[in-house]
Amino acid sequence: MADERQILELYRQEGKEELAFNLIVREYGERLYWHIREMVCTHEDTNDLLQSTLMRVWKGLPTFREESNLYTWLYRIATNEALTFLKKKRIEKILLFSNYTSAMEKRLKADPSFDGDKLQIAIRREILKLPDKQRAIFSLRYFQELKYEEISQIMNTSVGALKASYHLACQKIKKALEEQF
Repeated sequence: MADERQILELYRQEGKEELAFNLIVREYGERLYWHIREMVCTHEDTNDLLQSTLMRVWKGLPTFREESNLYTWLYRIATNEALTFLKKKRIEKILLFSNYTSAMEKRLKADPSFDGDKLQIAIRREILKLPDKQRAIFSLRYFQELKYEEISQIMNTSVGALKASYHLACQKIKKALEEQF
C-alpha cells in the first residue's frame, strides 16, 4: 500500500507516470466510486463519472501543486464531476417537466446492486431530496467519514458552514424518517 508521498515521488520520476497513476487508481478508485455513488445512485452513472474523474486526474497531475493532500484533491475532482452531472440531469428533467428526485428514487430501486430494506430505501430517498452540495457534504462526512477540515478543502468552504450544512441535512433526514415510521 503506497502512501501519497510515495505516489507523488514516483510520478515525478521520468517514465514512471503511468505506474503512479495506476497506484492512484488502485489506492483511491474504490473510495471515489462509493463517494460518487452516494451522490448519483446508479452504478452506470457512477462508473461514467469515475472514468471522467480519473481522466481529469490524469490531465491535472502535471499541475498538481501539492498545496492540499492528494486524496482531498481527488475527492474535490470527483465531487465537482458529480455536482456538474447532477446539475445537468436536473436541468434535463426540468426541461422534460419531470421530477428529478422521483426519477432518481426509481433508478435506485431498480438498481440490482442495491438490496436495501424499507428503512434503507427511505433513508436514501431522503438523502436524494437534499440539495446537491448538501448531499455531497453529507456523503463525505457520514459515508466517507472525512473530517470537517478535509471536507473544507474538498468543498472549498469554511468548517463552520460545513458543520451547519451537515447538521441541517441530518435534521431534515431525521424529521422525514420520524414522519414515515
